[in-house]
Amino acid sequence: MADGSERTPAIGGSQNFLSGIRLDICVSLGKARPAIHDLLDMEQGTILPLDRNIDDPVELYIGDKLIARGELQELETGAPGQIAVRLTEIIDLKDCL
Repeated sequence: MADGSERTPAIGGSQNFLSGIRLDICVSLGKARPAIHDLLDMEQGTILPLDRNIDDPVELYIGDKLIARGELQELETGAPGQIAVRLTEIIDLKDCL
């Protein structure tokens, strides 16, 4: 500052306040590319094939940034059928943020 005084960060200079912020992570199972006429004919119960196999890794994104890959699995301690992702690869988050 012009008067020689230094400004102190309002949060005490610590980035710990960021650790409580929650982010949405999207898990991508695959992509579909139907023709427009197939898309217009879709109804409840229609099966939409994806470009991946059931055992292929899924990708985890924050926004449009890939942050990890993993495998789908059913939670043993959750409600029946509840799924989770076991991380198999973590992208260097410094490259993402």
